[in-house]
Amino acid sequence: MSTMLATDPIDRPELPDIVNFFTAAAPPPEKVLANMRDAGFNVTHLYGLTEVYGPAVVNDWHKQWDQLPGPEQASLKSRQGVRYHALENLDVLDPKTMLPVPRDSETLGEVMFRGNVVMKGYLKNKEANDQSFEGGWFHSGDLAVVHPDGYIQLKDRSKDIIISGGENISSIEIEEVLYKYNDVVTAAVVAMPDKKWGETPCAFVELDPNSQSTEADLKDWCRKHLAGFKVPGHFVFEVIPKTSTGKVQKFALRQRAKEMMDSR
Repeated sequence: MSTMLATDPIDRPELPDIVNFFTAAAPPPEKVLANMRDAGFNVTHLYGLTEVYGPAVVNDWHKQWDQLPGPEQASLKSRQGVRYHALENLDVLDPKTMLPVPRDSETLGEVMFRGNVVMKGYLKNKEANDQSFEGGWFHSGDLAVVHPDGYIQLKDRSKDIIISGGENISSIEIEEVLYKYNDVVTAAVVAMPDKKWGETPCAFVELDPNSQSTEADLKDWCRKHLAGFKVPGHFVFEVIPKTSTGKVQKFALRQRAKEMMDSR
């Protein structure tokens, strides 16, 4: 979606009709969803893993939401949603107690699946199976909250959570803020090793080619929208590596952040 939106308007013909667009990659930023709507696309968000037969969760859109202002619609569209009928059960559980988290839009838990569309297991890998199916549920490794209406929303991968001075920081939350800055085309946040805090957020950013924005500008923007300990301590302006399907290669960025710290 970001690639399409970044195309020069001259090369983007006007669409004669609304185009239904399904996305099932990383959680799309609200800004991208809003811009897709303005460009003539009706985006539906799907979610799942290879282990659960691909998309198993859908952001089932409610007709009354069409009457809401654009920003509110984008916020709702950024949620992953509810289970498909073929999936027996979907929930967000505390992985230690295996109890459902409160439906308060705030308490983090791990997304878990159960049903006959879930794989039987990893071939000849008992250790991985014991970990993945502990407690009778398939553990996705994705961290999410549950809204009062029962819709889930991803907040991060467990391996992408940044633990700074004992505080859990969602990389997706910081990325959402960066995407709302007008000149940001792509943003990715990873943990950078830190001698004092253990880890701190490091932001990799692609700006609009005509942008004159600086690191100071983005830091000021983040301070206005985030708690102080969540503001990235480092900003790197460069082309962000992605997979062939457009997913940001965070493992490569984590390695870059580690190398930058080691070279200091």
